[in-house]
Amino acid sequence: MPRCVLALDQGTTSSRALAFDRRGRARVVAQREFAQHFPQPGWVEHDPRDLWATIRQCATRAVARVGARNIAALGLTNQRETTLLWDRRTGRPLHRAIVWQDRRTAAHCTQLKRRGLEPLFRQKTGLLLDPYFSGTKLAWLLDHVPGARRRAERGELAFGTVDTWLLWQLTGGRVHATDASNASRTLLLNLRTGDWDSELLKILRIPREALPEVRASSGVFGEVSTIPALRGVPISGIAGDQQAALFGQACWSPGMAKNTYGTGCFLLMHTGAKPVVSKNHLLTTIAWRIGGRTEYALEGSVFIGGAVVQWLRDGLGLIAKSVDVEKLAARVPDNGGVYLVPAFAGLGAPHWDAGARGLITGLTRGSNAGHLARAALESIAYQSADLLRAMEADAGRRLRELRVDGGAVGNDALMQFQADLLRVPVVRPRTSETTALGAACLAGLATGFWKDRAEIAQLWSADRTFRATAAAATTRRQLAGWHRAVERARGPARPRPGLGLTP
Repeated sequence: MPRCVLALDQGTTSSRALAFDRRGRARVVAQREFAQHFPQPGWVEHDPRDLWATIRQCATRAVARVGARNIAALGLTNQRETTLLWDRRTGRPLHRAIVWQDRRTAAHCTQLKRRGLEPLFRQKTGLLLDPYFSGTKLAWLLDHVPGARRRAERGELAFGTVDTWLLWQLTGGRVHATDASNASRTLLLNLRTGDWDSELLKILRIPREALPEVRASSGVFGEVSTIPALRGVPISGIAGDQQAALFGQACWSPGMAKNTYGTGCFLLMHTGAKPVVSKNHLLTTIAWRIGGRTEYALEGSVFIGGAVVQWLRDGLGLIAKSVDVEKLAARVPDNGGVYLVPAFAGLGAPHWDAGARGLITGLTRGSNAGHLARAALESIAYQSADLLRAMEADAGRRLRELRVDGGAVGNDALMQFQADLLRVPVVRPRTSETTALGAACLAGLATGFWKDRAEIAQLWSADRTFRATAAAATTRRQLAGWHRAVERARGPARPRPGLGLTP
């Protein structure tokens, strides 16, 4: 077995460990799912102990197959915005992790907006005031866990997103840090200074003493001490999952874009060394910080992407396995006028409507399970198309291609439908594990496993390119039906963005 970099990928529904060789091939993959908790409508939680236990199990299994002596470095990538709070002395969590999908702080965000504070947050952080982000989640924990705020002010508690929690666990509590990409998703980081913003901390009543140190995405954070087979291995790369995928897709020049089809969908476009403020309700985020240079991206987020297929499986029982959805959808020639708006956790970009709720429209006596499956799959592509149109409006140009990754890109019908809607080539890479690969590359770059970006760029190659085959008039009609359905799903008294979202 050749020398490898181990990537630990802690996602929303499962943890994984992948070992990449110098040619960027995943030699070993280990995966474990963990429980989801829904204590109230709109609330989504994870047990922090499950996150650590499944990552540790996957890492141990992967190393057993690769050989401990063959692991050169370790990279971390993670579900972003998910918020944890724990005791610095004991390492015990004070509460379940509040997941990025959780909407419990919607009322708090509304109050802040009514105080006229959203422009300030937007200008400093590049983000909108939405329950999606970590800042109001942390404020909720400090308000609702007895004694938490006083203990945080005394420096007894540690806040972190998932990367910080895992780094703490891997180093035995020696390192309390995060990288710039994850920090930029908290509502607390000033994009221009690259550090926590005192004014925003004061507004949200968050003690600086609880926050981790913000570091570069590629660099040695510490060494593993709590997994015997990995003891002494440097942890040298960290990035939020979507920024890691952008790096793994080699989207390193302004204008290059990728879309990840996972539990949600996340479209990112590299914008260079200066943050670009969106006029179309997109987010400005840090892509990564490497060697003292910070690079930025525009981002649009779909809250429910592949999760809509899980809902068909677990909520409705229409399919036994997620992969069965393609066969079920293929039973019908089209959606039969049925549209499914999966606003189970509100609507993300470009609408940002926390009050929106899921909706199925266009049902007739002739509608069947196939139409519903097709509408569910198409909803993933429709939401991504809305994001791309908004992103092109901000960039002032059409994209040349869209690079795609994530679990759903193996569905050829979905990728073809996406290309039809976008009228832009959709490129699927040979290496589908681009999120984990990005984390591995950041770690390998810091330790000399790969010499430079030029060497890493050779790891990327296309597997298949999907080009539009449907008539433009057909896709315009389909998009119009989708937008009518979205309007019906919207919450009350919300402004409608005039984005010109049809091609």
